[in-house]
Amino acid sequence: QVTLVESGGGLVQAGGSLRLSCIYSGRTPHSIGWFRQAPGKDREFVIAISWNGGSKYFADSIKGRFTISRDNVKNTVYLQMNSLSPEDTAVYYCAAVSRDDYIAWRVGAMEFWGKGTLVTVSS
Repeated sequence: QVTLVESGGGLVQAGGSLRLSCIYSGRTPHSIGWFRQAPGKDREFVIAISWNGGSKYFADSIKGRFTISRDNVKNTVYLQMNSLSPEDTAVYYCAAVSRDDYIAWRVGAMEFWGKGTLVTVSS
């Protein structure tokens, strides 16, 4: 079992930045990813990181704007979001799989989910 708790969401203006955190506890090793769900849309993969941080995976829509990192001492994964646009408005979810590395990042493959944190980008 892995427990995930997201934080850091809020309201930000277009062009601004925000950093989300995902605090995890439970089974190790595991890889962690971020997904998001905009109003009226399906949940989609955003970005992910392996257990040791050596591998990272990105959706094309956020390349060059979002970065991911983790601190296994603090049990936290960070999502740094820059150059935000209204299209980034969504509930952001942290998810995990019990693998030290993982490539098939899709909603149906995730074993554990957090409850999400809302990010709203105003124009």
